[in-house]
Amino acid sequence: MKKPARPSPAPVTPDLDRMLCFSVYSTGFAFNRVYRKPLQKLGLTYPQFLVMMALWSESGVTVGRLGERLSLETSTLTPLLKRLEGMGMLARRRSSEDERRVLVTLTEKGAAMQAQAADVLRCIVEAAGMSEKEIDRLTGEIRALRDKLDRAAAALA
Repeated sequence: MKKPARPSPAPVTPDLDRMLCFSVYSTGFAFNRVYRKPLQKLGLTYPQFLVMMALWSESGVTVGRLGERLSLETSTLTPLLKRLEGMGMLARRRSSEDERRVLVTLTEKGAAMQAQAADVLRCIVEAAGMSEKEIDRLTGEIRALRDKLDRAAAALA
């Protein structure tokens, strides 16, 4: 006598709230909501703010270096740079040693904005309700995770 076939088990649907990728993704949106008003006061979008943050720590860099630092493709970064240049925050010029390279430097106006940016950064510390030490630890863990994922993605390519 033949046994009746057992139905295959239903596929397991992961709980969205337990998925690390969704937690990181949705946290990015939460950061943007907290940053929105302070950035509006500066007249910057979040991606523009990231460009400025990178330039405050290292001005006079190539577009390529800036893209690496921000994990952005040139096609995404160039419109941001054009807009910030139009706002008088930065200047772009071709390298005298290699005309294929474009150097990005802060203007006086862009450099002066750094003091105002402290308020933007402070709002995240306040909203997170975490100590600076806790934020540093979590940031380090997230960076380590990102680096592992980047290595894994490169190995799959």
